[in-house]
Amino acid sequence: MQILKSHFRIYLISLWESGQNTDMYIKRKIERLLAESLKQFPVVLVTGPRQAGKSTLLRHALKKHRYVTLDDPLNRQLAREDPELFLANHPPPVVIDEIQYAPELLPYIKIEVDQQRRKRGQYVLTGSQTFQVMEGVSESLAGRIAIFHLFPFNWEEISKVKGYKTISGEVLPTVKQMIRGFYPEFFVNSNLDPSLWYGSYLSTYIERDVRNIKHIPDLGRFQLFISLLAARAGQLLNISELSKECGITQPTVKSWLSILESTYVIYLLKPYHKNRTKRLVKMPKLYFVDTGFLCYLLGIDVPNRLMKASERGHIFENMVIMEKIKQLAYEKQRSECYFYRTASGVEIDLLVEKTGKLYLYEIKFAKSLKREMARNLVHFKKAHEVDSALVLSLQKKSHLLAEGVNAEHWSKIFK
Repeated sequence: MQILKSHFRIYLISLWESGQNTDMYIKRKIERLLAESLKQFPVVLVTGPRQAGKSTLLRHALKKHRYVTLDDPLNRQLAREDPELFLANHPPPVVIDEIQYAPELLPYIKIEVDQQRRKRGQYVLTGSQTFQVMEGVSESLAGRIAIFHLFPFNWEEISKVKGYKTISGEVLPTVKQMIRGFYPEFFVNSNLDPSLWYGSYLSTYIERDVRNIKHIPDLGRFQLFISLLAARAGQLLNISELSKECGITQPTVKSWLSILESTYVIYLLKPYHKNRTKRLVKMPKLYFVDTGFLCYLLGIDVPNRLMKASERGHIFENMVIMEKIKQLAYEKQRSECYFYRTASGVEIDLLVEKTGKLYLYEIKFAKSLKREMARNLVHFKKAHEVDSALVLSLQKKSHLLAEGVNAEHWSKIFK
């Protein structure tokens, strides 16, 4: 009976999500790329965290497409048991939401698009769990599909919200937004309580996504694991240390990290090394996709508490780095993000490798600037060809900190 109640509650949440008010639509940066891809590929996949706005985006941008969600248990059952009948019942052009619940559909979608090679934009898929989706996509739809990642809002998107102040040089608006987070629901409902919303988000995430990916007998320990990660945001990911503190094996740590990464809760930033093979084996740095969720896990709910928290610099760094990652996700050119760290202690927060050029960013939660903030950037520039090097901070005025190294307001990450 308890299981039935749990499933019924999840189903009600699904109905609420799929029926949210889309009258207040906020334009997304990904729209142009999405429109171009629909003219070139028969299948398009949009992945991203739950509540990032995937369904709202597609309902708004693809009004001529039919829409069906696999969050609906009846749709999901039919898609799994009889994929051909499901597709016949929902002919293209169609949006199939939450495709991870029925990966059995992917081989049949391949058959359909292969029979009508010249048609474009036939199937638009969404997924909030890349773990299951990407395996099926690589096996069934390689060469037939364009893949995009939709994150919660970035600053440029929220600056278009009616009545919302654009990016300010003042500290308080930045701090408030870091705490509140960037999920669209907060901009649709300005009275929403972040603590209540993120608490519900965490519990439904564990009940729906985690249970769907992997059987975890001790969900309480998994929630503890997430909290331990929050305390390490912006730091090197030490698997051995996490294993001991959480009381789980190292293979379990890796498995749980994979779940959190594939469901867009965390983002693992790879280290930069000239030898590409070494980039894969060295420790990554850990970030959360949304700082609102991170602050909730850390118990930070008001600006005064954040300003006193020892984690404030890491939270700010987390926000700025994710802002750049969101920006690059909506551009045509391929780019890669890294951090840099040497055994001697030289560290750079963010390196962006784009079209053969390197862009360096050192991120400081400070208004008072010192020349020593540019030291690591200068050190790196001596050994590498760099297109630009910036120290990003809360200071509104630009400063030349060293030869070839400027200090700018953090919003310059958009440029």
